[in-house]
Amino acid sequence: MIAEAGLAALWLAAAFALIQLALGIGVARGGSEELMLALRRITLVQGLLAMAAFGLLIALFVNSDMSVLLVATNSHSAKPLLYKIAGAWGNHEGSMLLWVTVLAVAGAGVALFERRLAGKTLAATLGAQAFIGLGFYAFLAFASNPFTRLNPPARDGQGLNPLLQDPGLAFHPPTLYFGYVGLSVAFSFAVGALLMRDVGPAFARAMRPWVLAAWIFLTIGITAGSYWAYYELGWGGWWFWDPVENASLMPWLAATALLHSVTVLATRDGLRAWTLMLALVAFAMSMIGTFLVRSGILVSVHAFAVDPTRGTFILALLGIYIGGALALFGARVGTVTQGATFRIVSREGALVLNNLLLTVILGLVFIGTLYPLVAQAMGVQLSIGAPFFDKTIAPIALVLVLATAAGPLLNWRRDVLNTLLGKLLVPVALGGMGFALLFMMNPTAPMLPLLGIGFAIFLGVASVLPLVRRKLRRTPLHIWGMVIAHLGVAVSIGGMGADAAFKAERLTAIEVGQSATVGPFRIVLSDVRPALGPNWSAVEARLTVTREGGTAFELRPQQRFFSTPPTNTSEAAITTMLDGQLYTVLGAGDAEGRWQLRLWWKPFVTLIWLGGALIALGGLLALIGRVRRERRAAEAEEYA
Repeated sequence: MIAEAGLAALWLAAAFALIQLALGIGVARGGSEELMLALRRITLVQGLLAMAAFGLLIALFVNSDMSVLLVATNSHSAKPLLYKIAGAWGNHEGSMLLWVTVLAVAGAGVALFERRLAGKTLAATLGAQAFIGLGFYAFLAFASNPFTRLNPPARDGQGLNPLLQDPGLAFHPPTLYFGYVGLSVAFSFAVGALLMRDVGPAFARAMRPWVLAAWIFLTIGITAGSYWAYYELGWGGWWFWDPVENASLMPWLAATALLHSVTVLATRDGLRAWTLMLALVAFAMSMIGTFLVRSGILVSVHAFAVDPTRGTFILALLGIYIGGALALFGARVGTVTQGATFRIVSREGALVLNNLLLTVILGLVFIGTLYPLVAQAMGVQLSIGAPFFDKTIAPIALVLVLATAAGPLLNWRRDVLNTLLGKLLVPVALGGMGFALLFMMNPTAPMLPLLGIGFAIFLGVASVLPLVRRKLRRTPLHIWGMVIAHLGVAVSIGGMGADAAFKAERLTAIEVGQSATVGPFRIVLSDVRPALGPNWSAVEARLTVTREGGTAFELRPQQRFFSTPPTNTSEAAITTMLDGQLYTVLGAGDAEGRWQLRLWWKPFVTLIWLGGALIALGGLLALIGRVRRERRAAEAEEYA
């Protein structure tokens, strides 16, 4: 009965979404306070019902109920509990149920916590959120039902893709989904503001925490996904410009631009129309990402579906939501007043430059990702890979670093260029010295990564300048958040530059007892023996590693075999040190008794993910600071 209860909860949630939409329209047209209260409650109930449906799906996976088609095709009774739970969202139907659950819970959060937005605008926002939800409920009910029964039931199930049997699956997809769907709230706020012609600082202050929260989750999801792919796929890289990877990067770029734009609107009442457009674009990128991953037009370990029919359904939703919102924007943008003006040399000017550069990068990623698909549809086979993205995006990213460093050092409204240049003198000098020193140490290293390290030093030093001459204990939390986030960007860029400029790679085939070297390491193949796990068997190499005559330690890369479904995977063995990681992968053996080994020494590569964590931490501090400030302002108004 669990499956039937889950399906009933799903249908009830859809019905409540329909009521929520009707109430939202009614209140936006001048309904009473009682209707507004009913709208808040209905939205909350819808969120609870969606959570119940998803909780019941998890229960089906935990119980290994093989009478449910989704469980039988994506799980196995002998699978570890963690992967049974994570298997609930490691497939097409379950991931879409998680999508709509987050959507409904986000709407419930808006209904529960938002108190300062004008009533009609809030009602229109909740109505828009319900309208989005209805499309995805219809998608689940008519095209991707996760509770479909299987008759007769399967005995043990087909298992989960072994590459997905990793702790990374437990949190990477949910965090990305929180980010994707969190942007739906910004989208609904924008639609509500357009419908009610209520675009101003109050609207921006209401939307900003949701954009920040979505951006934090996207940052965590992308960072975690990058590290997951790095250690799980055994290819030694941290970003491949895979279309599915780009599908998560595009909304992050749009959300980053929106985050800065909404700050200008909330703080200085500027960039009104631009902020609205970015809110629509950010959610459009989320929808496009959803379409790419679930349409079946891409073949990737990240892609969950190979059914073009369901992809067409999502494409139709994309057309309705984004096309409709853009039409609304076109019809109402003339009613959006200009807002406050500012000089080019000002903090607003730097944020506009930041927005433009992020938008250009977003456009390049969009074209590079979708153009091969369009060409394929026209009968032309081509691919766009890392060389295109590196050559086109890296120079723009370096200019973006300059804008990121300069923005917090400028005053609002107007400033003096010479004053800014004086503030940047020390960061420029230190960045230049860092670049020159690295170039002298290794003149054959690629120039672009060395420049990246120099810019990272420059940005890192400039990032902490807003704290100079401040009383640190009294510095607002959102200032700390900005500083830490920008510092995280510098740390990540430094890690990317170090990995690209100084990594060492070795592909070799050696017998047991022989050795190979990579970077400062000598690696001896001590033994190769079988190993056994909970649902896999393996061939495991014992590598004895010494670093320039230091103490020896052991690494154990594996070649694993999963029987359900039959799959071979490489399990890399990685050791982390203060100055980088040694990454080893075991390949196939040959008739002469040799074993292939891929060896990488990756200096300071961990800075890439440490920087990502700092960016997310900065966002979290900024979110807490902003929420606390808004709450104090609300309390002051209440007691005034």
